[in-house]
Amino acid sequence: MKLGTLCYVKKDDSYLLLHRIKKENDMHQGLWVGLGGKFEARESPEDCVIREVFEESGLQIENPRLKGILTFDEQFVEDWHVFLFVAESFSGELLKDSPEGHLRWVKENELADLPMYEGDRHFFKWINECKGVFSAKLKYDGRKLLDYQIIEY
Repeated sequence: MKLGTLCYVKKDDSYLLLHRIKKENDMHQGLWVGLGGKFEARESPEDCVIREVFEESGLQIENPRLKGILTFDEQFVEDWHVFLFVAESFSGELLKDSPEGHLRWVKENELADLPMYEGDRHFFKWINECKGVFSAKLKYDGRKLLDYQIIEY
């Protein structure tokens, strides 16, 4: 089992997304995703998400808000527990060349047009509709979402 973070940086009516097209053998190749990644030793979820967003985007997020805890039940790879954050306050300059792919501010009404994991589409809905923190378990087979469960706290 692995631990990670995922962050949707929000500005006005747009989210900063990463089009994953740069790394060979990338399991997310060709998809638009939020920012984040694996925990390093002795990091809290907040430490991890702040570091990962900075490394991938050049932005220094402030006061990331925990919105959910995601459990990815993968049939042929390791399971993941991911802390999902939203950050609306940040400083710095957006990297012109992210090591992971191309960064772009995507308007909320354009999200449906982008190739992304089916579960990620649910995340945007849950972020906006859940008043508290939620826990969700998503079962995938490769890139196909087979089932999900969500509990709001």
